[in-house]
This record gives sequence, structure tokens and C-alpha cells, in this order.
Amino acid sequence: MTETPSPHVIDADTLSGGLKPIRQLILSLGSNLGDREANLQGAVDALRDTPDVVVVEVSPVYETQPIGGPDESGPYLNIVLLADTTLNVDLLLERAQAIEQAFGRERSVPGAPRTLDVDLITYGQKTIETEELTIPHPRAHERAFVLAPWLDIERDAVLPGHGPVSELLAKVGTDGVTKLDIELQ
Repeated sequence: MTETPSPHVIDADTLSGGLKPIRQLILSLGSNLGDREANLQGAVDALRDTPDVVVVEVSPVYETQPIGGPDESGPYLNIVLLADTTLNVDLLLERAQAIEQAFGRERSVPGAPRTLDVDLITYGQKTIETEELTIPHPRAHERAFVLAPWLDIERDAVLPGHGPVSELLAKVGTDGVTKLDIELQ
């Protein structure tokens, strides 16, 4: 993954006239409550409607077993998005959390079933460590539900600090991760 400009992303700050950096990012989306497919499509639509974010590619949908949640947690539907943005990472995180909240996401119990989960996996080649956010996502390298769909949309993907996504997926395997015949728009 590179930080090359996209002709579809506004790169000039209209107030100052200065240029804003364009970053490629990977987002992982998942849902295991309610109409899971509609939740994911709604999140994709909301991201497409976000100023200064251009969704470049949406992966096929995967069904996966929950990791570390309560016993009654049902399977997730998961996708990965490749997007370009000029938003800074704090605004991007704020937008991701606002989308989750719009779909009824509750953060009461860690690992609990959720209507929508939107995780920032990468933000260009940046490494970010704050109280609110770690990029690259600290567990992405061990999650087949992130790696498999990511590999579908970016065959030569590299997770900064961890290596090629294809090698990471080979290490963790694909048990419990099933590609469905569902394509979101």
C-alpha cells in the first residue's frame, strides 16, 4: 500500500489554499446483530457520504465466528474497505465511531455482540499510538477476518510493521472464515 494521490480526493484546503496529504487507509467492518448485511451496506454508504473520503474498493463479505465474546454471540459478517482520504486520523476515528453509534453500537461490555464495528486498520504508512487509537490496528495481523477480505482487494497488501498480508494470513489460517456470495455496493 502506498500514499499516492488519488484523482478523486480533494487535496486542497479551501480555507487556507494549502495542500492536505492524501492517505490510503484500510477499514474493517463487522456486524453480528440485527440485519447484518444491511448494517454493513449502511456503513459503506455512510463512509461514501463522508467528505474527503473516497471508497476505492469493498471486499467480498465473509462470515466468521466471534472471537472472545459471550457464548451467545452469533457469527459476524465482515468486510474490508480500501479508501483514500485527506481527513486527519482523529476526524476519521470520530466519523467511524459516529457511524457505529448511528447503527446502535453499544460499548457496554467488551467483546459483546454488536450491530456494527468499524476499525481503522491502517492510515497510510503511519504508526500512531494514542490513548484512543493504535495504528496499525494492534491485532490485525492475527485476525483472518481482516486479512482474508483485505487480500481479496489488495493482493500485494502489506501491514506496516508486520509484513505481507498473504504471509500473515498463511500463518493464522482461515478456519472459521467463509467467503459468502454477497457483494456490497
